[in-house]
Amino acid sequence: MNKRPEILAPAGDFTCLQAAIDAGADAVYFGLGTFNMRARSGVNFKVDDLPEISRRCRASGARAYLALNAIMFEGEIETVENTIIAAKPYVDAFIVADWGVVDLCRKHGVEFHVSTQMSTSNSAAANFLASQGASRVVLARECTLAEVAEIVRKIPIEVECFVHGAQCVAESGRCFMSHDAFGKSACRGECNQPCRRRYLVKAVDFFSDDEGNPIHESDTAFWVEPHTVMSAKDLCSLGFIDKLVAAGISSFKIEGRARNAEYVKTVVAAYRRAVDAVMSCGYTPALVAELTEEVKKVFHREFAHGLYFGRPGAGQFTDSENSLSSTVKRHIGIVIDYFIKAGIAQVKVQDHELRRGDTIQIHGSTTGVVELEAGELRRDDEVLESAGRGTWATLKTPRCRVGDKVFYIERR
Repeated sequence: MNKRPEILAPAGDFTCLQAAIDAGADAVYFGLGTFNMRARSGVNFKVDDLPEISRRCRASGARAYLALNAIMFEGEIETVENTIIAAKPYVDAFIVADWGVVDLCRKHGVEFHVSTQMSTSNSAAANFLASQGASRVVLARECTLAEVAEIVRKIPIEVECFVHGAQCVAESGRCFMSHDAFGKSACRGECNQPCRRRYLVKAVDFFSDDEGNPIHESDTAFWVEPHTVMSAKDLCSLGFIDKLVAAGISSFKIEGRARNAEYVKTVVAAYRRAVDAVMSCGYTPALVAELTEEVKKVFHREFAHGLYFGRPGAGQFTDSENSLSSTVKRHIGIVIDYFIKAGIAQVKVQDHELRRGDTIQIHGSTTGVVELEAGELRRDDEVLESAGRGTWATLKTPRCRVGDKVFYIERR
């Protein structure tokens, strides 16, 4: 039996970080606002957050990896170097894709992993990266499972591979469509995802007015069908996770730093159970079916096997434009008090009503994600069946905090 692989979870904020840890992640990866492939304010931490990130990870035994895998321009070297210096005491490794950043990591003696953005797709390249000090390589997503296994056997460093989440239509995510269309570079973590959009084809020069401007008639334009011609299906590896373990992959990476906390919790928990089942010889078709239904509850497009069993083809593209999640969350309100000894939360209802027997989730930066069935509801001495907007109610919950958000989980 191969060594138990690491489950590597995305973290876009503290709620996601805590959800990943609570769900059983062995490691988390995150960004600090710039120089990573999700350089958006809503899915990044700040340098000042590093001590708390480190504290939570070390308390749980999880490793922390900082993504610095965007390209670096000439005027940014000092800023990136200062980021490495600031993060060095708090992270276990840096994820990099620029040779300049590699050099800075070597200069400061920090461990680094080579991002999939480098398109490492063979053992010769991986061995060269190892000679330059890399301790891990995230292989190109274009590698088949057979190629991954062969590379693992031939190199002296760890191999990391994606196992779940969104797939980019471009080779290793190096796409220029967003830059050309919107001035937002995917290689700088700013992708606007034009590949996920609908396209209208029209003859721009079919007619023109007296000034030469194009005139369009209704019969000169048509929507491209299916309209998701460049939108790749999401990767889901639960059905062949045993083969990935057998290949000797050291780390199973879950995509989704732009996803919400329930996505992180649900997907990480599913892969935790799957890997543990493989290692204990309890991996069965029934378990795969159960876990697949679990991950279908949160954001996803159509599922596929990525490129593990063959190069791209027509079957790699989704027919659906939006998420196919089987559940959706509705905002109920916020926790306005928590009585620790009694284990009871007081919830102010702001939107969707709170009803006894409903499945609810509580989200918070310290709480993470807690899911439960709402039990007895009370308002002082009154026992309630529901509490509507503008009112409040108390119910028994696991530990949560004032300000945590409460959601109703509705099945589609």
